[in-house]
Amino acid sequence: MSRTSEWAVVQTDLVGSNVTIAEFAVVRGGVVIGNDVVIHPHVVLEPGVIIGDAVEIFPGAYIGKVPKGPGALTRIPHFVPKVKIGSGCSIGPHAVIFYDVEIGQSTLLGDGASVREQTRIGSDTIIGRYVTINYNTLVGNGVKIQDHTWLAGNMTIEDGVFISGGVGTSNDNAIGRKGYDEARSRGPYIERGAAIGVGANLLPGTRIGAYAIVGAGAVVTRDVPERAVVMGVPARVVLKDGY
Repeated sequence: MSRTSEWAVVQTDLVGSNVTIAEFAVVRGGVVIGNDVVIHPHVVLEPGVIIGDAVEIFPGAYIGKVPKGPGALTRIPHFVPKVKIGSGCSIGPHAVIFYDVEIGQSTLLGDGASVREQTRIGSDTIIGRYVTINYNTLVGNGVKIQDHTWLAGNMTIEDGVFISGGVGTSNDNAIGRKGYDEARSRGPYIERGAAIGVGANLLPGTRIGAYAIVGAGAVVTRDVPERAVVMGVPARVVLKDGY
């Protein structure tokens, strides 16, 4: 039996069994909610959002945000007005998920995290508190991204990658001075099993090889070979086969 507060706004009939919708939550028409879902107070789910079974969404989360900026954006957003969240996920307080995002099963999205349009996140992945994932980014399965990391648009993170806290990435060597060019604006590519140390910075278009290690505070300006360990500013190889 589902439990919906009299103070919630629920405009959809597509709600599974044993669902809890707390006071002041807003669930728009066309939202699909699976079984055993818990929606805490002040959550907003926009039309086109699909929530899998046994998902918990904590207070203040906003799912289905339209990407727009009145005359301020150099890149015109493209998106499909849908969000799909897999079964067993946990969406933290005040997390914001834009339209055109898919998240796999049993993934944790931390407090205040922001996920932009055209992003795909795999299963069994952790996105830490206040992490920003920009547009058109692919995050694989079993990835761990720690708090306050900033991921640029147009980047890929393969399975099993570990990214420590406060890591920065970028996707435009012109720093916005030449306007937006999809072909030129490419973020880093991080191959499977790589590990990025706290506070490191990965510059546009760099590729981090499989199982490589980037030391804390390193600034990566060129590709890192597979299994290499790099450190410093700019980052240089200190071990060709770290482990």
